[in-house]
Order: sequence, then C-alpha cells, then structure tokens
Amino acid sequence: MLAAMPPTPPPTPDPGEPRIRDRGDACPGALRLHSADDGRLARLRLPGGNLTSRQVETLADAAESLGDGRLSITSRGNAELRGLADDCGAELAALLDGAGLLPSPTHERVRNIVASPASGLDGLGAADVQLWVHELDTHLRSAPWAAALSGRFLFVLDDGRGDVAGLGGDVTLVAVGGGQAELHVGGRAVRLESSDAPSAALAVAGGFLATARKAGTGAWRVRELPEGYAVDPAESGVTAQPVPAPELPQGPPLSPGVLGPAAVSVLAPLGRLTAAQLRALLPAEEVRLTPWRGVVVAGAGADRLPALDAAGLITRPDSPWAGVTACTGRPGCAKSLADVRSDAVPGRPGRLGHPGPVEHTAAPVLPVHFSGCERRCGHPHGAWTDVLATAGGDYLVDGVPTPRTALPEAVTAARTTR
Repeated sequence: MLAAMPPTPPPTPDPGEPRIRDRGDACPGALRLHSADDGRLARLRLPGGNLTSRQVETLADAAESLGDGRLSITSRGNAELRGLADDCGAELAALLDGAGLLPSPTHERVRNIVASPASGLDGLGAADVQLWVHELDTHLRSAPWAAALSGRFLFVLDDGRGDVAGLGGDVTLVAVGGGQAELHVGGRAVRLESSDAPSAALAVAGGFLATARKAGTGAWRVRELPEGYAVDPAESGVTAQPVPAPELPQGPPLSPGVLGPAAVSVLAPLGRLTAAQLRALLPAEEVRLTPWRGVVVAGAGADRLPALDAAGLITRPDSPWAGVTACTGRPGCAKSLADVRSDAVPGRPGRLGHPGPVEHTAAPVLPVHFSGCERRCGHPHGAWTDVLATAGGDYLVDGVPTPRTALPEAVTAARTTR
C-alpha cells in the first residue's frame, strides 16, 4: 500500500512570480495534501486529462466517501478532491493506486501534460497527439531526474488546431503536418520529426533543470529564468532545425456539443462535478478532462446530450454558464473575501443550483472568472473578464467598483463589449 505524505502547511502567497525561489515547491499532489479551511485538498495529475471508465467511478467513489462529494477540474485539465479528512491520506492513496491513478509515487506531481482534448476524435488537427501524451508520460516516469521538476512545470501538446498552444506551457509541442512537429521553449523553436517529439520535450525539460541550477535562482518554470539564462534545445541534446518562434496564439476553447461521429463535449458548472455527474458521463470509451473545466466523452453521440443536460452539465455553447469559472472562495479558502461560487451563478447571485433555462445571446462573450482575492487562483488564459471580491463585500469588474447586487448586469456588459 502507498503511504500518504504528511500534509504541507498552506504556502505563503506570492505577490507575483518571483525571480528568486528560496523555498521548495509546495504544490499539492495526490500524496502531498494541502490544508484548506474546508479540509485537505488532493490534486491528481491526469496527463491529457485522460480517464478510463473505472477511474471515473473511482473518483466518484472517492469524492463521496472521503471528500465533499465533488470533483474540481483545474485549468490544466487535472482533478482536485476537497474536504478530505486529516487522516484519509493512506486510504485515498490506496484507492487511487488500485485504479491506476498513481503509476509513480515519486513522479506524481510532475505529470503536468495538457493536450488538445478532441485530438483523434473529430477529424481536425494535423496529428493525434494523444499518442504523444502516453509516450511523454512514460518517459517522464522513467527518468529519475524528472522528479526534480516543479509541480507547476507544464508540457503542452497541440495537435495543430491551436486550442492549447497558447496556454503558457514551459515546453510546447505543436503538430504541423507532414509527420513533423515544432518544439517551443523559452522563445525558441525547432522543427523535428513527430516520432521524436516526446523524447525531445523531455530532453529540454532536463535542459531547463540544468539551466536553473546554473542560474541559482531556484526557478520552477522556464519564464522564471533570469536574463542571460535560456534553455537551448541543441545543448539539451535535441538535434533539429531552428525555426522562427512567434508568440503562440490563444485559440478558442472547445465548445460544448457534438464532436465528430462518436464523441461529445460538456462543461462542468463552475468547474465542479458532483459524484452523480461523474457517473452520468458513463458508459464511455474514454473520458478527457479539459483545461476549460469541461469533459470530452469518447464513445458517446448526440443522443447522450439530453441525459447529460438533465444531470446538470453544460451541453450548449449559448448557456449562460458557459465560460463562467470561480476560485474556491468562502468557506473553503481562508484568504477569500466572498462566497464567489454563489455570486458567480449567472443571473442569480447568492444561489447555486441547476443551470436552469438557456438564455440565448447573439454576441460572442469572453470567459469570466470570479476571484475571492487578488491571487485570482485558477483564472483563464488569454483575455477574460475579471471579477474580484473586495473587503467591503462588493466587487471590481475589470477594475470598476460594482455593488454585489449589480453583478449580473455588470458582468454581462463586460463580457460582450470588448
């Protein structure tokens, strides 16, 4: 049986990304639990967001028997269990291990791999990057030195459609067609054979660790390296052709609805799934959690959408719940100034329930994120509407003071006027 690591104390919040890291990475994991006001928190790394049907059942059971009955989806397509008891670590570890969710206790926090969630399912993209996911994860777990990577170090694998390429990866692979890929790291890019892409991604991660040691600043991520220190793919052992490396654009998120002949996409209200909603995803050939706090169900067709809608999942892009996310807020987080999850409910501040009837909107809207404090935990990438709680009980909507009672109108206006 796997033994759980002792919980870590709550880390001191950082005002930003410091250039000097003078403490260890306290990012929570499945074995290293984090202390919160609503109990312990476990974060499970799921490469590519991938889950089998058995693993979905296991997470639903764990949420019910050990946690608060819900599973949170992170902005990296990982999963969190909250409300865990102080002494449940060993039981949780055994449950996860039995379902194949802890293939490496030494590397479980570094398996941060985001991939295009619809890859291989809808006929789009230049290649099926799910193959990269499995190979890169295997390489990571097989390299003892890779355990030294920070729990925040991120690999991003884009199948060429541009949906995840701009999500701020430390190492990003983009399929470009013709059996080739581009590897991006720290403003540099090289083109190489697709078959070499996963091993090259791991190699430059090793190059980052070597560069970070030379810099001596304790950097956790590539962007934290000081000026004059950069990750060179060639010095990392990657033999490939250098190519221009423009900033990778942020593509549109995956919309809820039908994906190709045998897959559907749904969103989780405020990024949380009840145990019943998890089970409503089944049967499935595979379930993939997405970085937009949604789920792709492979092996399901359009006929499954009514049942998923009835379970309280978001099945249409014109739902007022689409693109609405929030941090934990009160009472789960001691730093939060408000119960932001209740206030984030579209059109009904203070009441969290079933999404209700769909409200149609003609104009495209920005994602919106409700934050209980200035850390803005879990906010989206790219452009988004910022709703920040204040000490006085009201909010700032994109910096504009807004009474809590006026939130629905202010948020709607901010999301549609850019």
